[in-house]
Amino acid sequence: MIKIRKKRVCQFCEQNIDFIDFKDDRMLRRFMTEQGKILPKHTTGTCAKHQRQLSNAIKKARHLAILPFVTDFSR
Repeated sequence: MIKIRKKRVCQFCEQNIDFIDFKDDRMLRRFMTEQGKILPKHTTGTCAKHQRQLSNAIKKARHLAILPFVTDFSR
């Protein structure tokens, strides 16, 4: 029996979003792991164009201290 997996559709293409804003930290956090890493496009389902914009927006937000580079592990 072969499993057919449904192809994910880019949510930015569905909503006709042309530009991903680096100031929208709530939206950007959905595309990051708990450790602060950027999720890959095969996990999130974004297209290549929007994945590039997303990674640039996350990096810009990190640089401007809107998002953390890593989460703080207190021991």
